[in-house]
Amino acid sequence: MSKKKNLPLYENILIIGIAAEGKALTRINDCVVFVPYCVPGDIVDLQITKKKHNFMEARVERFVKYSDRRCEPQCPHFGNCGGCKWQILPYEEQLRYKQQQITDNLTRIGKVELPAISPILGSERIYEYRNKLEFTFSDQRWVSWEDIHAAGGIDNVERGHGVGFHITNCFDKVLDITDCRLMPPLNNQIRNFIRDYAVSHNLTFFNLRQQTGFLRTMILRTTEHGAVMLIMVFAEEQTDAQNALLQAIHENFPQITSLLYVINQKANDTINDLPVHLFFGEDHIMEQMEDLQFKIGPKSFYQTNTRQAYELYKVARQAAQLSGNELVFDLYTGTGTIANFVARQAKQVIGIEYVPEAIEDARVNSQINGITNTLFFAGDMKDILNRDFIAEHGRPDVIITDPPRAGMHEDVVNTILFAAPERIVYVSCNPATQARDLALLDDAYKVTRVQPVDMFPHTQHVENVVLLEKRKS
Repeated sequence: MSKKKNLPLYENILIIGIAAEGKALTRINDCVVFVPYCVPGDIVDLQITKKKHNFMEARVERFVKYSDRRCEPQCPHFGNCGGCKWQILPYEEQLRYKQQQITDNLTRIGKVELPAISPILGSERIYEYRNKLEFTFSDQRWVSWEDIHAAGGIDNVERGHGVGFHITNCFDKVLDITDCRLMPPLNNQIRNFIRDYAVSHNLTFFNLRQQTGFLRTMILRTTEHGAVMLIMVFAEEQTDAQNALLQAIHENFPQITSLLYVINQKANDTINDLPVHLFFGEDHIMEQMEDLQFKIGPKSFYQTNTRQAYELYKVARQAAQLSGNELVFDLYTGTGTIANFVARQAKQVIGIEYVPEAIEDARVNSQINGITNTLFFAGDMKDILNRDFIAEHGRPDVIITDPPRAGMHEDVVNTILFAAPERIVYVSCNPATQARDLALLDDAYKVTRVQPVDMFPHTQHVENVVLLEKRKS
C-alpha cells in the first residue's frame, strides 16, 4: 500500500481574487490555489488539501490578517454550510464579481462581438429572499472541527439527530440547521419545532446509508402574500405517528395553508413520481405577479426568488419587443411563467417543456388568468422542436429560451437556426453554457443586449438575459 503524501503548509499568503464555485484564489510559485471562505486581501496560512499539475486546493489553517473588504456573515452556520459562501463579501462586491463572471464567460468562451454589458440588477432583498427550501433528516448529524475541539475529541462528540442541508459532495452527511437566513423566520420555527417534537416522541430519523428510518425530508414553500406550504416526506408508512406529527404541526402553526405529506420508499429523494396526500388546507398556494395569478403545487417549478424573478421576467419581456402580432416560442417553459407573463403582448405563445406535470400547471395558469392564446407541449425539447413542429405551428417571430444549467442541445440550436426568428431572448442560469450556445448562433445572430440579474445573493450564481437579433443578409 502506497503511503499518502504529506501536503505542504504555506504561511502568510495573500488572497488576490475570486474564482469559480465561490472560492477565493491566490498563487503560490506561479500555481493557482483555490481556497474557500476567503476574500481578496485576506492574509492566511494555507494547508494544501489537493495538488494537481496546474492547480491546488487548500483550506485556511489560520487568518494572519483579515481583509478590509471583509464583512461579518449573518448566518451562524457560515463556514460549515456551503450554501452562501459569499456572505463575507459586501453585497456591492458580490455584484461586481458576478458582473465580471458574465464578462469573462461571454468573451473567453463565447468569443462573440458584444455590446456594452448593462450593470447587473441587484436583488432588493439579500436575506430572506427564497420561497422554497428542502431539509433532510439524518440520524447522525455531521459534526464540524469546532464541535470536535469543543468536546475535547471526536469520541466525546454527541452526534444526535439533525435536520438540515447536505454537506457539499457528501450524500450521507447532513448539517443540522437551527437558523437559516434565506427564508423568513417562520421557516426556522417550523423546522426546529418538528425536530424537537420528533426527538421527544422518539420518531426515527433517516439513515442515508442504510436507507432506514421514518422521517426523511421536508419542503417549505412560501408566497409574497403569506401563504405557506409544508410537505413532509416519510420513508415508511406509520399512520398513527405521521398523523400525530401533522396534527401537532397544524395546531402550532396555523399559518401553514397547505399541509401535505408523501410516503417515499425509494432509494432517492425525488417525489415527482409519487402521490402527494393532503392533510390540511389547499393542495396548492398562489403567487401573484402584476395582475397574474400562478398556482404552485408541491411539484411545481417556480423561481425561488419571487421578487427578483419579476425583474428577470420584465427584462425578458422588454427584450422580446412584442407588439401584439408575434408568434412566440417559449422553450423550457416550466410551469409557463414566462409564457403567461408575455402572452398579452403577443398573438400566440407556444411553450415546450420536458416535465408533463409542469405543462399541466402551465395550462392551469393560463386558465386561471383567462389567457386563451397559449399552447403547451410536453416532451424532450430536441424531439418536439423540429421542422415538422414548425411546419404545423408556424415560424416564430420571437423565441424565448430558458434552458437548464447544461444549456441547449445542439439539435435545439440547429432547429432555432432553421426557424430563423427575428429575435432570440436567451435567459440563462449558467453564463458558461450560454456563451457556448451564443457561439453556435453567432453566424446568423448578433448579440445586441446583455443584462445580468442577481437572483441568489451570497452565492456565486447569476442569471443573464441576452438579446440576439438576426443579422442582415
